[in-house]
Amino acid sequence: MDRPITKLAQIPQYVIGLNKRYRTAIVAPEDAHTLEAVVQSCHDGFVYPILIGNSAIILELLPTSFINGNAHFEIVECSDKAQAAKLAVSMVKNGEADIVMKGLIGTDLLLKAVLDKKNGLMKPHGVLSYVCALELPAYPKLLLITDPAVLPFPNMQQKVAMANYAIEMAHGMGIIKPKVALIGASEKVSSHFPNSKEYEIMCRMAQRGEFENCIMDGPLDLFLACDPSSLEVKGSHTPVAGDADILLFPSLEASNPFYKSLMLFGGGELAGLISGTTHPVVVMSRSDSFKTKYYCLALACLMT
Repeated sequence: MDRPITKLAQIPQYVIGLNKRYRTAIVAPEDAHTLEAVVQSCHDGFVYPILIGNSAIILELLPTSFINGNAHFEIVECSDKAQAAKLAVSMVKNGEADIVMKGLIGTDLLLKAVLDKKNGLMKPHGVLSYVCALELPAYPKLLLITDPAVLPFPNMQQKVAMANYAIEMAHGMGIIKPKVALIGASEKVSSHFPNSKEYEIMCRMAQRGEFENCIMDGPLDLFLACDPSSLEVKGSHTPVAGDADILLFPSLEASNPFYKSLMLFGGGELAGLISGTTHPVVVMSRSDSFKTKYYCLALACLMT
């Protein structure tokens, strides 16, 4: 990668250039937006879809031109969604597929198969988490957020895992030394904010090189993390310098409303992945747009 990815549209562009089709097991792909993203990814040449679900509904939703054309795909009949999830996970585990993608199935049902201790996809001693990349009109590059979807109140060990997963994604996007901002209400370490104490420990870990090739600081408020002019206003110094690539939040209650408000009011688009698994797992909201699902699928291919 010659230069860092700074826009979501650059992710599929880069993956297309790899000239490889990633075998993607889609669980219950019986909704229009999921199939639209899958069809586009297939047309663009970076996905080979394995559609696991109700074949009659899938065929009804797929474009006729796609079915009758030269598209490379297959349908696996499985009307039971729990079984479809287990089958998709087992295909990836056995090397028959590269990626698991959620369709019209509850996230808890899909993750039950992913988390299965014997037949699932968790890394040894892994922590299940979520990282998403946000594209915002008011920010000059992609902003990675963790964790807005999985861990309600992450402990110290989980925060370290969250940071590592986000750093890994940033490296995959060509960001050689990402700037990681550990987000709090203030830049001061205080006993009133237990997370700030953990952030202090994590920063010392980063100084010892225990996180791979990054700049980390915290606690930082959002201004110090993402607004260079705030450093002079506040009279503060931070190596993140208002130029963060990654925002690590202390809780889901903080990060989830933050990213949703940016999507609703700030014109944001996102691509995200479950982290902590041996292979990419694409989990999106059923209400997500075609574009979001397309970008999530491209990101999964990038991180494979």
